[in-house]
Amino acid sequence: MRPDQRAVGDYADRMAVTPPGWPVPPPTAPAVPPPGAVAPGMPPRRLGWRRVLVLAGVVLLIAACAVYMLYFLGTNLGLDALLVGVAAAVLPVPVLVACFLWLDRYEPEPLKYLVFCFAWGAFVSTAASLRVNNAGAALFDRFDLPAALTAVLVAPFIEELTKALGPILLLVFRRREWSGITDGLVYCGLSAVGFAMVENILYLGGPGYASGVDEWGPATGVRNVIVIFIMRILFFGFAHPLFTSMTGVGLGIAARTADRRVRILAPAAGLLLAMILHGTWNLLPSLVQATGQPVIFFFGIVTLMVPIFFGMVGFAVWLRAWEGRLTERVLPDYVRAGWLTPPEVAALGSLGRRHAARVWARRVGGEPGLRAMRGYQFAATRLALLRDGMRRGLDRKVADRERTAREERELLDAISAYRSYFVGRDPQAPVGIWDGQRYHLRFPDGSQRAVDAPDSPVVPIPVVLAPPPPPAYPAGYGPPGWYGQRPAAPWSPGQR
Repeated sequence: MRPDQRAVGDYADRMAVTPPGWPVPPPTAPAVPPPGAVAPGMPPRRLGWRRVLVLAGVVLLIAACAVYMLYFLGTNLGLDALLVGVAAAVLPVPVLVACFLWLDRYEPEPLKYLVFCFAWGAFVSTAASLRVNNAGAALFDRFDLPAALTAVLVAPFIEELTKALGPILLLVFRRREWSGITDGLVYCGLSAVGFAMVENILYLGGPGYASGVDEWGPATGVRNVIVIFIMRILFFGFAHPLFTSMTGVGLGIAARTADRRVRILAPAAGLLLAMILHGTWNLLPSLVQATGQPVIFFFGIVTLMVPIFFGMVGFAVWLRAWEGRLTERVLPDYVRAGWLTPPEVAALGSLGRRHAARVWARRVGGEPGLRAMRGYQFAATRLALLRDGMRRGLDRKVADRERTAREERELLDAISAYRSYFVGRDPQAPVGIWDGQRYHLRFPDGSQRAVDAPDSPVVPIPVVLAPPPPPAYPAGYGPPGWYGQRPAAPWSPGQR
């Protein structure tokens, strides 16, 4: 199979329809590590001094806003009300966070970015929104306008904007950490959960516990907290994450497109939709208060918010499997070139198959094998996303293309190293080699035979890859998607 050709009608074609890509010369198979060895990790990324300054500035900003919010809540609520508000507001947070992490199973995002988004929403967004909302309320009061205008006109704008700024910073400085809309939902959702938590502390501790204690005593305060908790958190705790998820969809679209117009318009449209939904939600109780018709609130919830909520849930569940389907569409390029075997790609296509692969790796390789399989699955998913980004033309600058080429090589080398922890260790697996098109199996009588891949590959057992031919590429060129020169000589994965 020459670099300017690809096999037609082979197993990879039956797995998915993929555009032509450069074949990959397989690396020298790494030696099988001794038992108990530590699984390899992804190479660390260098951090420039400018990024260090930005990181330090963001950390200081979050810390300063956290101190400000703690001071504001403490002085306005009192210690007892603050503690009660915190205890009640924190209860739903693990459930909401777990829901967003459940969406991000194929390629879990780094913990530091998840914590950043949550902390940004909890402290920076709340601090900025509090100041702007108070200023808006004072301005409306000066002109004898209803105070409800603050909730309808000011709060949706500043709250949705500030909740989105944290994920936007991640998109600007860490675009490669965005795999699509799923990541947008996760990052923006966690920012909204953090914001809602602190806002709930204010409502539960102030109008809830503190007002009840001042009026009738602690029992009334507790009763108020329970009522607000049921109405604000149990029934409508999805509100802030739902609003901000619209911005997340726009940011996710922008992260996976090469069109500069879409990169600007998609986040702007998502943010505008988030503000409209937020303003509509805040408008409903104002209309009820002005007209005395509670049916308005019920009608708005049933006909608008509930359908949007379930529609977004269904959309998120559908997106959850997108990265698994992506591996089945993209990685066959690497199957043809001999980097991966058909069962490995099939084993990456769903979370159930990935779990089965980890169970198998643990059986044949122990804990190091299990850790290696997890790292292998993560690296393979990253490789599929990287390859998909090449096809979409996400890298416009030469420096970005060179970085993508280096990252692809690093991922392929990491995948090869991870495989060595479990390939060939299962005595029940057939002794065979995959050359990119067929299996070469050795049977118990000593005979060897080339066998085509089955239509439905057995998963999750991989086999040994064909040994690499003599190098035919200049240094620094060769893997699929590299933006370098064409190879100087043809290469066939079947050569020995």
